[in-house]
Amino acid sequence: MDSLPIVIGLLTYVIAARVVLRLLTGGVRECVFAALNLAAVYGLLFYGHNSYYTLRFGVYLVLVAWQYLMLRQFANRGGRLPWLAFFAPIAALIFFRYLPASFFRVMVSTVGLKFPGIPSMVGLSYLAFRCSRLVLEVRNGVVKKPSFCEYLNFAFFLPTMPVGPINTYANFRRGFVERYDVPFGRAALRILVGLVKYQFLGNLCNQLTYSGLLLDDHPHHWMDLPVAMLFYYLYLYCNFSGFCDMAIGAAALIGIPVPENFDNPFAARNVKDFWNRWHITLSTWMRDVVFSPLSKFLVGKFGIKLADHAIALTITIVFLLVGIWHGVGWHFAAFGAAHALGVVANHYYTIFLKKKLGRDGFKAYNENRWIRAIAVALTFCYCAASLFLFANTFPEMKEIFAVLR
Repeated sequence: MDSLPIVIGLLTYVIAARVVLRLLTGGVRECVFAALNLAAVYGLLFYGHNSYYTLRFGVYLVLVAWQYLMLRQFANRGGRLPWLAFFAPIAALIFFRYLPASFFRVMVSTVGLKFPGIPSMVGLSYLAFRCSRLVLEVRNGVVKKPSFCEYLNFAFFLPTMPVGPINTYANFRRGFVERYDVPFGRAALRILVGLVKYQFLGNLCNQLTYSGLLLDDHPHHWMDLPVAMLFYYLYLYCNFSGFCDMAIGAAALIGIPVPENFDNPFAARNVKDFWNRWHITLSTWMRDVVFSPLSKFLVGKFGIKLADHAIALTITIVFLLVGIWHGVGWHFAAFGAAHALGVVANHYYTIFLKKKLGRDGFKAYNENRWIRAIAVALTFCYCAASLFLFANTFPEMKEIFAVLR
């Protein structure tokens, strides 16, 4: 699609969404806002490609309707029944990511379409995590059960549909129950900054990443590998954070709050701190939904004397899940394992320092500028190197090492 129709479509959506949110009330507002989001998602993300994309949009509608029925049926039940509703979106994610291609070939051929390959479900990971978190919000009494139109608004909210950030339902609904006002200039500037990062800086950095620099069938000096590592890190940050900037700015123009997803990750002093600054909404989801209950369970099982090891095991499980969540392939699991190693190492190193230095010594250690500078530099290098596993499949890694002199 040409860029001009997309820009016009986005501007039309933002203006219409703001008008609906400000001028309408009650059930009418919910229904009109839901229809607007569905139309915008279909028109901007699915329409104009081929009939397969229309089928895929229909699959999204069926999945969301099924997830909503599970939420209505089980979220307020006692015992373990709410987990059926919680895992419904996760099950859909696993289904479309890991089912064999032969299944999709048969499914697509039954409706008279050519099989185009494994379907790429835009935003399914983010949709799954948003909707599963909503089940816990309802079960814990944080929010009331949404109506179907309210659920559609949350699931298909266009700015956060493709790549997040992963908003909570309680935060999303603030825009409906109170006026969320961000100055127009600030929101517009946020969009402009994101656009520059996403379109200009990201594309500039991409020319020196693995695909742009090394995978060109020519021999390379070994120094090109750290160059590619550095620029892939910069490219990924500009690309991802730029899109999030645009999403947050557009949502602010509409009047919907969206949480921050980045907080200067290049200044992180360890891998744990990196995940407090990088993809913050995913880290928060994993902390609240997986880490906290699992660590509590394992500490109870192992006993207080082995609590530190139980936490290390929990960290490992969490980051393996983080790696797998990002995509299909062993290299994503390896990426998660590399970050698990970094966070576990920091976990045990912190325990060692606290015992060795005491409270005052540990505080002085953390406040030392030189130590912080070295820690930040080492963390930057480790994270950049670990993204080599994220960016390349194992055959691509083999090809890269083969062209290095």
